[in-house]
Amino acid sequence: MSSVEDSWATLKEYYGKILQGAGDLQTSTCCSREPLSTEHQAILAHIDQEILDRFYGCGSPIPPAIDGCTVLDLGCGTGRDAYLLSKLVGQDGFVIGVDMTVEQLAVARKHLDSQTRCFGFNKPNLEFRQGYIEDLAGCGIADESIDVVISNCVINLAPDKKRVFAEIFRVLKPGGELYFSDVFVDRRLPEHLKDDSTLYGECLSGAIYIEDFRRMLRSLGCMDYRTVSKRLISIDNPEVSARIGQATFYSCTIRAFKLACLEDICEDFGQVAYYNGTIAGLAHSFRLDDHHTFYTGKPMLVCGNSAAMVQETRFGKHFTVTGDRSVHFGVFPCGPASAKSADSCADGCCC
Repeated sequence: MSSVEDSWATLKEYYGKILQGAGDLQTSTCCSREPLSTEHQAILAHIDQEILDRFYGCGSPIPPAIDGCTVLDLGCGTGRDAYLLSKLVGQDGFVIGVDMTVEQLAVARKHLDSQTRCFGFNKPNLEFRQGYIEDLAGCGIADESIDVVISNCVINLAPDKKRVFAEIFRVLKPGGELYFSDVFVDRRLPEHLKDDSTLYGECLSGAIYIEDFRRMLRSLGCMDYRTVSKRLISIDNPEVSARIGQATFYSCTIRAFKLACLEDICEDFGQVAYYNGTIAGLAHSFRLDDHHTFYTGKPMLVCGNSAAMVQETRFGKHFTVTGDRSVHFGVFPCGPASAKSADSCADGCCC
């Protein structure tokens, strides 16, 4: 087998047979989750317990304003996030969950009819497909067919990450969004650590070095991404910690948009953005990233990239942006990602 096939086989064994629930994990890496909103907690209260028991995630990558959207969940597992999304997109939306593990998908599919009835839908708006996130075409995902792609602590496990991100931007519609949580690391890890099935399966040895992530996205034409949240991961297993060395790990939630107009540094066009307060559940403010919170009705001077992110995406109907790119005032007063320290979980262009 190739190294990619070896990695797939290792992961299928670990997540399909070795892990029977979150209690079987040897570290808290895959369970270092952010608190859920009240709305999301209420939905989870109506999701079958078997789905929840075999959930492994490091964040809460469920973006707002997805009613009626087509959403793709990469590495959906038993379907916790997919079912949560199903309720949020509503009967007019659709969710596709992709996973390579037969055992996980069997649990997800078993509950489809009961969850559909529980949510009050007259037909399923959710479909689970077996396949590899490196080959979404093989899963029948067409070009520019998806509004939002999410993933929860899965891309670090992919042996060919660049191919994963290339596939994501292929299937996203123009203006579509990638919104994912994953494990990042402050340095490049030795390749031999990936041969340790525990370190790999626990989302450690495949963690993404943040600067390589930035370079990878730029090579695919995505010039700017944003960090929504970041938390230090504590490895609470001394044996695992000794094997992994002195690297520092973070759980980060990242958003990136498929926008051709983004530049590699923030540029000033004198644009001002106003949030209209019209996103459901966010009447008073909207958080684009960890350094841009828009308060309803309050003007915010933004760079050209930030203006595009709130104007040329599904968020456009919720914002009023004044100004365009006809007059340029130079560099917006913040630095490029390359100027930031490696452990900053760099925020793309805009700081």
